[in-house]
Amino acid sequence: MTNNKIDILIVGVGGQGVLLASEVVAEVAIAAGLDVKKSEVHGMAQRGGVVSSHIRIDDKVYSPMIQIGQADILLSFEQAEGLRAVEWLKPDGHVVVSQTRIIPAIVTSSKDHDYPEDPIGELRTLVKKVIDVEADQIARELGNPRLVNTILLGVASNFLPFEQSLWEQTLKKKIKPKLVDLNLEAFARGVKIKLVGESV
Repeated sequence: MTNNKIDILIVGVGGQGVLLASEVVAEVAIAAGLDVKKSEVHGMAQRGGVVSSHIRIDDKVYSPMIQIGQADILLSFEQAEGLRAVEWLKPDGHVVVSQTRIIPAIVTSSKDHDYPEDPIGELRTLVKKVIDVEADQIARELGNPRLVNTILLGVASNFLPFEQSLWEQTLKKKIKPKLVDLNLEAFARGVKIKLVGESV
């Protein structure tokens, strides 16, 4: 194990930008001179199904899959998906979770499934370091509901050892030119959100 070893799990549902976010994190780490491997599960992404991405960063990475209980950061674009994935997190890991609630069709169409009453509250009983983000509200304030992933990346960047300039350079490369300024603003809004009582 080295000080450069970082395991990040990103979860959400189809259409939320999980895969773009994982590409940004991976490219930032590569730009910082580290090795990266990632693995993605798309599920029924086009129908609002579960999407997840494992990102492993180190001087040298041999496997793309994070082991259960080993993720340093769980980045969740949807409340219940964050709760569902919490077993992957280290005991002292960080959860960055959007307050977004997306009720799956299976819940509304079947009595055999239900949506947790308070996923973030349950997360707080399981994990010490939980940052819940009003990402939908911030995105609306900025005028584009699709900014949730960039906002959450900004929050997560506080707990990753990469220069802000690398994040900005990578966003400029990955985002359509007409949306770059808006995404940089969304990222900056996220950076301002930190875990209370923890210096970053």
